[in-house]
Amino acid sequence: MPDVWATVTDLDSSMQERLAGVLEARGADPQQQAMRRAFLSGIDFPEGAHVVDVGCGTGVLTRMLARWPNVDTVVGVDPAASLIRKAQVLASDLANVTFNEADGRSLPFGGEAFDVAIFDSTLSHVPGPERALAEAHRIVRPAGWLAVFDGDYATATAALGDHDPLQTCVTAMMASSVNDRWLMRRLCALVRDSGFELVSFRSHGFSETTGGAYMLSVVDRGADILCASGSIGEETAAALKAEARHRVNAGTFFGHIAYTSLIARKPAALA
Repeated sequence: MPDVWATVTDLDSSMQERLAGVLEARGADPQQQAMRRAFLSGIDFPEGAHVVDVGCGTGVLTRMLARWPNVDTVVGVDPAASLIRKAQVLASDLANVTFNEADGRSLPFGGEAFDVAIFDSTLSHVPGPERALAEAHRIVRPAGWLAVFDGDYATATAALGDHDPLQTCVTAMMASSVNDRWLMRRLCALVRDSGFELVSFRSHGFSETTGGAYMLSVVDRGADILCASGSIGEETAAALKAEARHRVNAGTFFGHIAYTSLIARKPAALA
C-alpha cells in the first residue's frame, strides 16, 4: 500500500485531521520528546540562528525549536494545508515562528537563507529524498547544518517470537505509512552525495512494555489495514487487537522501533 504521508495532500479532511492527532500524540510522548532533545543537542546552533523545519506537520518540533537556545527564527514547511493551519494555531503564542505550505523537494526560499535545515520524521516518507537533500544544501549557508531524525522502520516490532501474528499488523502498518523503511541505512551515503560532510550518526531506541499506547495504535491500524485489504476478516482483526491488550494487561507486551539521527555540515566557503 502507498505511504499515506507521501500522499497526504490527496487525503480528505477527516483523514488529515486524524493524522494531525497522531502527530500531536506522538509529540507528547516523553520518550519521543527525550529523543528529540538528544537529537537537537548535537547541533551547534549559532547565535541568532535561522532554522527551517522541513515536513513540520503540526509543528511539534517547530515549537520546540522556537524555544531552543540560540534560535532566533523558525520556519515550518509542509505540503499539507490542513496541517499548516493546525500548526499555526498551536504556535500562535510564538512570535518567532512562521509556516509555509510547500514541498521539501522544491522550497520557496533563496539560496543560503538558513543556518540549520532539519528533517524530523520526514525523509522516510518522501519519494525521491535526494531532491529534498539537494534543496537543503541549496538553502543552507556555508558551514551551516543539516539534521535528520527518522525511524529505522524496518526494525518496528511487537513480536515475542517467530511467526507472531502481531508482527503481521506492525508490518502492514509500516508498509502503509512509510515510503522507505530502510532509508536511514542509506542516509549517510545520500547526505555525502548531496555535498554535506557527516558529523555524527546515532541510534535512539523507543520501547513500550507497560502501557503500550503508541505501539497499540500501530497494531490497531495494521489490523484495520489487513482487514480493509481482505487479507483477514473482521473477527480476526478484532482478535489481534484483543491479543495486544491481553499482553498489556498480562505484562508481556513488547513494542520497539529503532530511531536514528544524523548531523552534517555544508562545507565552509573558500576564502
